[in-house]
Amino acid sequence: MNHQALSSFIWSVADLLRGDYKQSDYGKVILPFTVLRRLDCVLEGTKAAVLTEFEAKTQAGLNPDPFLLRKSGQSFYNTSPLDLGKLLGDQDHIRQNLYAYIQGFSPAARDIFERFDFHTQVERLAKAGLLYLVTEKFANIDLHPATVDNNQMGLVFEELIRKFAEISNETAGEHFTPREVIRLMVNLLFIEDDDVLTSGAAVVRTLYDPTAGTGGMLSVAGEHLLEHNPQARLTLYGQELNDESYAICKADMLIKGQDVGNIVVGNTLSDDGHRGRKFDYMLSNPPFGVEWKKVEKEVRKEATEKGFDGRFGPGLPRVSDGSLLFLLHLISKMRPAVDGGSRIGIVLNGSPLFTGGAGSGESEIRRYVLENDLVEAIIGLPTDMFYNTGISTYVWILSNRKPQERRGWVQLIDASSFWQKMRKSLGSKRKELSEEHIATLTRLFGDFVEADLATVLDAQGREVARRVVELGEPAPQAPEGGKVKRAPVSRVFENKEFGYTTLTVERPLRDEAGKLVLGVKGAQKGKPQADSAKRDTENVPLTEDIQAYFKREVLPHAPDAWIDKDKSKVGYEIPFNRHFYVFEPPRSLHEIDEDLKAVTARVMAMLEGLAE
Repeated sequence: MNHQALSSFIWSVADLLRGDYKQSDYGKVILPFTVLRRLDCVLEGTKAAVLTEFEAKTQAGLNPDPFLLRKSGQSFYNTSPLDLGKLLGDQDHIRQNLYAYIQGFSPAARDIFERFDFHTQVERLAKAGLLYLVTEKFANIDLHPATVDNNQMGLVFEELIRKFAEISNETAGEHFTPREVIRLMVNLLFIEDDDVLTSGAAVVRTLYDPTAGTGGMLSVAGEHLLEHNPQARLTLYGQELNDESYAICKADMLIKGQDVGNIVVGNTLSDDGHRGRKFDYMLSNPPFGVEWKKVEKEVRKEATEKGFDGRFGPGLPRVSDGSLLFLLHLISKMRPAVDGGSRIGIVLNGSPLFTGGAGSGESEIRRYVLENDLVEAIIGLPTDMFYNTGISTYVWILSNRKPQERRGWVQLIDASSFWQKMRKSLGSKRKELSEEHIATLTRLFGDFVEADLATVLDAQGREVARRVVELGEPAPQAPEGGKVKRAPVSRVFENKEFGYTTLTVERPLRDEAGKLVLGVKGAQKGKPQADSAKRDTENVPLTEDIQAYFKREVLPHAPDAWIDKDKSKVGYEIPFNRHFYVFEPPRSLHEIDEDLKAVTARVMAMLEGLAE
């Protein structure tokens, strides 16, 4: 059963809740019961052995915890003789028995149901006379790992959350990221360490997600590494703000045998749950364009008091968008390069690329990451890739241990045309990356090459083929009457090419007679005074000489102008789309005129037909 069919089946529980629950509250019942049934099925095979061991060790006066963990084969257990199936045998006492069953779980698993506020829902269901019926529904769903593997189960949770978010008008995308986007990010993150990670050696690495959601990024990364090297071990760390998402992430990590103490609940920006820790790899999809006013006091305090010894030394973005704060947070978690360094993959919207002029918080953050040579690549994704928004998004790959050939350079990859239409839209998500697209983008990044996308069109202008060709390679042959269009898809730039100096250009103040107004005091005495009404600014690329630029671009138009050097500021921006824009000349006037004549003739013929 695929995850969509399975989630539709679980969704049928909503039929029982209709009337007693608002649609927006369905998730408060269905999500914790789904988790409960999953844990129930996972422990089923070792239940009898755990109960026997619990009795023996309790009678011997020993702490049973380590023995029960070993017997269950999981990082959690349940000491109650009950399970969901047995609860159905005593309809009159199902509420008390359900509580006793929940209490039988080990503390880490019990915390999951506390985060769901499960007690409140059990009371509400019991009062409405629905508790037995709902429990019966879930007791008859087979969520055993042999039937539904961990990957499928993660997709089921995501599908359910998406549905609940849609009907309650919430933002589903705050909870999880499409799996194919995660696979692309994981590929880009691991590709430069292929030799180490696929060697068969028992390597141990750490991976961290400060906006963990339901744990999708952590899960996909762990699965990817195990596929390539079953001996490798990835220790997963995360932090999540939303209680329900945290509960699902924790349940997923429990079942996978991860240390759930590594998954922390709370706001990453105001309360770093992994203070002092450094990680090998980091992944994140922070919320797009969400303001950070709620945590402004704590963030500004850390930035002021700790500076570069804290997380936010390089600068603070405007309060309306906190995504760059998560980037700075991740950078603060990088291992020093001498200790092996770190690599980061983060999804951001378009604004961190260019918002804010020289001297602004955003520009200073870009200046910090580029001047410290941390940015390896930025990949522009297609629109309509996420469940909650159709905007353009970008994957940033950062590292403080760049390979030699990448040092001093940034690779931009335009993947906006790499998509296939989904059979069925999911919220705002109408497009997806295929395995072939992921492979091509991974190769472009891994090979660190400049390339074009060659699109082959037939005589009618229809697309018949497309191929990525490296610069210098010949394009595919065009069919008779057709043509081949080439558009840049991968380009490489020096870090300083994104920098510029903003010059303040002054013109002299003149009196009514046209004479220069001179200063009369201090350092300005005898010097021409600036006319603020004629003040202007010029952005000079860092790759150009300022005096040569000024002489060429300004003095011919304003011979009396000068630069106020005290006001000069260095800024950085990454005009991504500009580097991939391809000008297409408009059709000739003759061609347009002929088309208009043909259309006019058709309209006249139709009117004549009506007149008859």
